[in-house]
Amino acid sequence: MKAKVSKIVLDGRGSYLGMEKGCFTVRDKDRHVQRFPLFENEIGEVVLKSGNLVSTGALASLGFWDIDVLIVTQKGKPVAMLKGLDDDSHVKTRVCQYEALKNGKGMIIAKKIVSSRIESQNLVLRKHSLRQHDLLGIRKAIDETDSKTKLMGIEGHCSKQYFKQIFQLFPKFMRVENRKTFKAYDGLNNTFNLAYTVLKWKVYRAIVKAKLEPYLGFLHSEQFGKPSLVCDFIELYRCFVEDFLIENSGNLRKKDFVMRHENFSKNRIGQREYLNNSLTSDLMQKLYCCFESIVEIPRIKHSKRQTVETLINEETFLFAKYLRDECENWTPRVALGEPTLF
Repeated sequence: MKAKVSKIVLDGRGSYLGMEKGCFTVRDKDRHVQRFPLFENEIGEVVLKSGNLVSTGALASLGFWDIDVLIVTQKGKPVAMLKGLDDDSHVKTRVCQYEALKNGKGMIIAKKIVSSRIESQNLVLRKHSLRQHDLLGIRKAIDETDSKTKLMGIEGHCSKQYFKQIFQLFPKFMRVENRKTFKAYDGLNNTFNLAYTVLKWKVYRAIVKAKLEPYLGFLHSEQFGKPSLVCDFIELYRCFVEDFLIENSGNLRKKDFVMRHENFSKNRIGQREYLNNSLTSDLMQKLYCCFESIVEIPRIKHSKRQTVETLINEETFLFAKYLRDECENWTPRVALGEPTLF
């Protein structure tokens, strides 16, 4: 029988993670202790928040057993991860990844990513009875394209029409005309940006586990500080985050948002709107649960269903096999998860 998978989350200030007699121990500020036997349960992930404490012995055990460790702010925004020395093994995979830029695979991969992103948008549009993209025409345009710039143009055009529709599903006071990423002013775009940050962590860790190079992508450009392969894979799973936000924002009110003065440039200060701290923490907890929701996509070895998080991990391994020529084809698997009950 497979061991039960556990996730350790230190979500309160003053919580302490230690190691004692083969168990991870979590002690809260009231000195209540939880024990997680290392060899009885499979520890899948540990989440440490700003304000928590952790022993070096526990960190050593987490690294030795290759357990995912995520460090987040008090609001739940991922900022760092624990990376094992073996994560950079399997050089062959990364060599094949570099070679794909020149042997024609890179363009094939870029086209598959754009196609899958637009198909996933259609899943959301269909679910909420909105006008869908013309997939036949879009696929033809993608097949006839021979540059990443043109592919990004196709994706950008479809995304503009997509967000214009789904933004109408949010409370009226939140609605904006366009999707903004970097340095957005409004609360809706900033909520999307925060949720995408959690998705980025899930994708980043999956890519590292598959021994891929996070900074060498096929659709997004290679730039300093930009994990382009992570950006590529995020496109495949944005639909989960977008559908989650649609389902979980209906009861938000104007007073749930706060304005903050921030530096926009050297001599310029502006205001940005954010969800308040309490609701941000609540939303992030629900989003983590969303990644445990079920999709009707068979696992590689067994079961006809799996969680969204498992799907992301599996997809990076299948992608790595495709790069190594261990399988003839790779087609990203896309589906929406079952509704998560809160």
